[in-house]
Amino acid sequence: MEFIIITGLSGAGKSVAMKNMEDMGYYCVDNIPPVLLSIFYELCEKSSDNKMKKIAVVTDIRAGDAFEELFDATDKMTEDKKLYKILFLDAKDDILLRRFRETRRKHPLTDICDGSTEKAVKLERELLMRVKARADYVVDTSTLSNSQLKERISLLFSNGISSGMTVTCMSFGFKHGIPAEADLVFDVRCLPNPFYIPELKTHTGLEACVFDYVMQFEQSKEFAERMFSLIDYALPLYLSEGKSQLVIAIGCTGGKHRSVTLTRVLYKHILETGQRVTVYHRDVGKAGK
Repeated sequence: MEFIIITGLSGAGKSVAMKNMEDMGYYCVDNIPPVLLSIFYELCEKSSDNKMKKIAVVTDIRAGDAFEELFDATDKMTEDKKLYKILFLDAKDDILLRRFRETRRKHPLTDICDGSTEKAVKLERELLMRVKARADYVVDTSTLSNSQLKERISLLFSNGISSGMTVTCMSFGFKHGIPAEADLVFDVRCLPNPFYIPELKTHTGLEACVFDYVMQFEQSKEFAERMFSLIDYALPLYLSEGKSQLVIAIGCTGGKHRSVTLTRVLYKHILETGQRVTVYHRDVGKAGK
């Protein structure tokens, strides 16, 4: 059975994530009290209905003081050898504040923060620090549209959950910010830039013309080989620590050419090792170099 607990900051996209999980065939329950998690798991496990074998539940700060029971609930599930994963959705404070202004929705903690949404966001972040530290998957939605968030969720869970580790190879542009969820970051701005080649400027690393241009240089090939060496050494160490998600981010200036190319190269290398791996190009569709 698959059991995914979705949590995170208010306004970070939990509703979008849950809708996408539902589209993927998961039976979804919103705002479930943490104390009921183990009981609900057992009911689904005993059910003869196949629809109850893929479950996604949302539990968050809306539960009030009862949210603290999440730790006891998940500890019990672990002791009972129940397989589950925690997905934590995060976003920068200024982004969350902007979303609350745009939607005109009230933050769940506003009433105990003198009506201040800013104070409520900061308090919730403090309260959820322990939960984030325990999460199996962390996705920062600060720069993601709803469709991009759906893509990230699909990449993580389209093949179900397992006790192993999922590696995500992500390209990005430094001008758009370093991915907050990145565990390892490689900077490929030192490599030849196709942006300054007129016939390549409007293309991306997803296309052969750009890919071949970047990888024709010896420094690109050697960079890739040295990156492979580090990753091949590090992956078993992360696995032995029981890590569920490893995000390897590769960045160039705009996230369209060099980073996309090297991310594709790394994805292929890791895939050939038999490791569970996904690839995601965060900024490839954005304007700029």
